[in-house]
Amino acid sequence: MSRGERPHRADYRYFQAVTTRWKDNDAFGHVNNVEYYSYFDTAVTYFLLENRLIGVAAGEIITVVVETACRFHASVAFPDRVTVGVRVARIGTSSVRYEIAVFRNDEDEAAAEGHFVHVYVDRATMRPVPVPAESRAALGAIAIG
Repeated sequence: MSRGERPHRADYRYFQAVTTRWKDNDAFGHVNNVEYYSYFDTAVTYFLLENRLIGVAAGEIITVVVETACRFHASVAFPDRVTVGVRVARIGTSSVRYEIAVFRNDEDEAAAEGHFVHVYVDRATMRPVPVPAESRAALGAIAIG
């Protein structure tokens, strides 16, 4: 993430609506920082489920989060509508780095931006495995550069 200008919707390839909830707000009247990580996780998981790349309850290969970061630009508060934009910045041997942005209502500039790294692992051993070909293809469809 650079310190440059805020990302725009056009910078992202996949979008997922996420409903804010009353409980997301903190004592200061805006969505608490920890909730943004939930929005990130929800959007990425929807992408994986829609593309049939993971089975939450079954399947030999799963993904685990090994790194996250978030930079805040503007407040979001319940009952704002949130759209989460996702793109893939890098696909490695056993990992993928997603870049994610949270957009408030119909705003074009991100209220927050971050990244999320998944490592593909064998469910039984929890050891890294190569990103499966079908996952690599679907992730490539939302990759940048």
